[in-house]
Amino acid sequence: MATTVTPVLVAELLAEGDRMPVYVHVIDHPDGRVLVDTGLTQLHPAVADMDPRIMPLDRQDGVDVDSIDLVVNTHLHYDHCGGNHLFAGTPVHVQRRELEDALGPEEYTIREWVDAPGVEYVPVDGALELLPGIRLVPAPGHTPGSQVVLVDTADGLVVIAGDTAVFFDELDEPRTEGQRLIRTLDPTHVWLSHTHEPWRPGRGA
Repeated sequence: MATTVTPVLVAELLAEGDRMPVYVHVIDHPDGRVLVDTGLTQLHPAVADMDPRIMPLDRQDGVDVDSIDLVVNTHLHYDHCGGNHLFAGTPVHVQRRELEDALGPEEYTIREWVDAPGVEYVPVDGALELLPGIRLVPAPGHTPGSQVVLVDTADGLVVIAGDTAVFFDELDEPRTEGQRLIRTLDPTHVWLSHTHEPWRPGRGA
């Protein structure tokens, strides 16, 4: 069985007059199924101004939340952790710095979505091989505790970037430590959370 990455659309948010997609990503690996980020599953007053249209994972045909063996949060902003509660008892891997910031006193995210009953976080300090050929790597920039997921596939290295880059031009001309890291890895493509297609090096050239 080859390792594959599948994007799943879980929401749309209104941003500057346009509908912005919210994707999570499923990694099918010979040793298990990994979900990267969990999207949104409910409305909340804190995000009412973005008029969310929600397609929760647990209500989608063809998506079996019980089949997920491991969860990764690239970071803990509300649109990346709002479905964590669906995975109570499943290990959720997040950088320790990110978890501390999300549970700290500052207004950072929707805390009750992070601190949902039964969610079992695995704090990660730096790089970690999650499964053979799947690595977590810190990628500061969007938040100090952001991380990306590196996936070795038959076609080469694929990066699941979360919001390390939100738009393609941020990888075309990288500005943050995390964006520069992604470019140095020379991936075949990079899945972002808020674009329908992956970024590819040399696109449009």
